[in-house]
Amino acid sequence: MQLLEGKQIESVPYLLDQQWQYEAFKHFKEKMSDTNGPFPCIPATIGFKLNHFRYGFLGDPRLKETSAELAELLKTFGQNSKSFGHYTSLIAIFHTPEDLIRKYSLADYRLLFWSLLSEISKLDEREWPPHIPRDPEHHVWEYCFGGEQYFMYCATPSHKKRKTRHFPYFIFAITPRWVLVEFNSAIESAKKMREKIRERIVNYDTIEIHPDLNLYGSKGNFEWKQYFLSDDLSTPSRCPFTSFHADKFE
Repeated sequence: MQLLEGKQIESVPYLLDQQWQYEAFKHFKEKMSDTNGPFPCIPATIGFKLNHFRYGFLGDPRLKETSAELAELLKTFGQNSKSFGHYTSLIAIFHTPEDLIRKYSLADYRLLFWSLLSEISKLDEREWPPHIPRDPEHHVWEYCFGGEQYFMYCATPSHKKRKTRHFPYFIFAITPRWVLVEFNSAIESAKKMREKIRERIVNYDTIEIHPDLNLYGSKGNFEWKQYFLSDDLSTPSRCPFTSFHADKFE
């Protein structure tokens, strides 16, 4: 799978295979660049502006071959991410046909999200890092692939009230843990930034901040709950990854 820079897509759009891919990138650019209603995650807007993001366009997320595409894309990204910049993330955008948009509920998208993470984990050529617990109910658990730790963000066409998680296409934003560690290393400035982000979420969404948003590593925090937020204040009682991939963690 090909990793693309935002500037490449804008200057040489014929690098993309299909029109939907360019349309999806335009939507993403508008979301990251909107000054009237700025996207709350300030580091994400910085990463976009600095061209640190890398993009991959994948097939229908319901298809088996799409899992293999995502695994290859994430492997390539992980091997090269530290050369992309301090604010890098992998933006994986899936082809989202009209029937998927029309028929899939938020619960369906949630199931699809965890199914994809399970499938690509089966294709992981490296062992789960020994310092990361295998139980998602542990406060320092997070998703790993290729020996790297990642924060996973998912947005869907079915999110309505939580505009921070709405996108016309099914999309993942995958951020290496080392990016977040560097961001949080300046304790005072990071704290002020987080406060500003929460202020912007209040103005951006039409529902209050989800109670599952918390700091990695803090007791009572569960990263998996933040990956796919509901459109209300509800939260799943159990991490789907555990049941999807029980054989890997026995």
